[in-house]
Amino acid sequence: MKLTTKNKLGNTGLEVPPIIYGTSYLGNLYQDLSYEYKKELIQGWFDCTERPVVIDSAGKYGAGLALEMIGEILADLNISPSDIVISNKLGWYRVPLETEEPTFEPGVWKGLKYDAVQKISYDGIIQCWKQGNELLGGKYKADVVSVHDPDEYLAAAVNKEDRISRFADILEAYKALFELKKKGEIKAVGVGSKDWTIIRELYDQVKFDWVMIANSFTIMKHTPDFMKFINQLYKDGVGVINSAVFQAGFLTGGEFFDYRKVEPDSEEGKFIYQWRDQFNKICSLYSINPSEACIRFAMSHPAVAAIALNTSKVKTMHRNVDTMMAKIPNEFWVEMKKAGLISSDYSFI
Repeated sequence: MKLTTKNKLGNTGLEVPPIIYGTSYLGNLYQDLSYEYKKELIQGWFDCTERPVVIDSAGKYGAGLALEMIGEILADLNISPSDIVISNKLGWYRVPLETEEPTFEPGVWKGLKYDAVQKISYDGIIQCWKQGNELLGGKYKADVVSVHDPDEYLAAAVNKEDRISRFADILEAYKALFELKKKGEIKAVGVGSKDWTIIRELYDQVKFDWVMIANSFTIMKHTPDFMKFINQLYKDGVGVINSAVFQAGFLTGGEFFDYRKVEPDSEEGKFIYQWRDQFNKICSLYSINPSEACIRFAMSHPAVAAIALNTSKVKTMHRNVDTMMAKIPNEFWVEMKKAGLISSDYSFI
């Protein structure tokens, strides 16, 4: 089965498939994958999704290795630039590796030959954008861009004054990106963050074309404050890409919740494990795979154009497509609301 539908990404003029492919594994996240294995994965994008395929990458992924692999393998597969839309999150710049392992995220990336440094400023983001396109090899370029994890950049502030300075850095970076868009160098400017409140804070001053949210709009998490914000984005014509829709794998059986391990006997742990148990029981009652329910809910709001899924297995890509196409009876959603697992006033399912 292949995804053939396309959704409008807000008012960007871009149409995207319901699944956008993450690419961190191409930068050797946790494991050093072979070129042939990576080639098989990239071919999988096109086997699973009608062209153009949309992917999400970053200079941080393997200190630019992911971008290099994308450019090399797309050329090797003879993929036309018109058949791929590349989103590049900017803010990390490749530099020579002068230590035993990379300094930017020790222990995370394997087999790297370069390091990366953070550059979030007017000039720095331009440098990252230029280097990103160079790493893609010249034939392909990023049409969609954003500043990488502004929430983490702000969280690193040592005091109030430093945070004000860092916030100004981010605004200058976006000034540069919107100037590139005005010149026709790129098609859309957005933002991605694990903390949606940072997106809201930036949105007061930067009118993004699109936003990528993570861990924020899921079958488990959809707070009233967030719903008010996503409704505003929809009203303003801002496209939304939803990611981490399984709470970083927890809702489908993993041990990590929102990228961190939570002890089951802690106060938070008791709540989330009990929630998952109830969720699994209702899924079992209606013969629904939990991943199907997570994906369908994550796509249910009209603002959401696509979900970003990051998989390093072709078999999983095909399964995700099947899951996207799965039908879920209305009775399931009624039961979820009755159990208090979904907000009773959520009206898009």
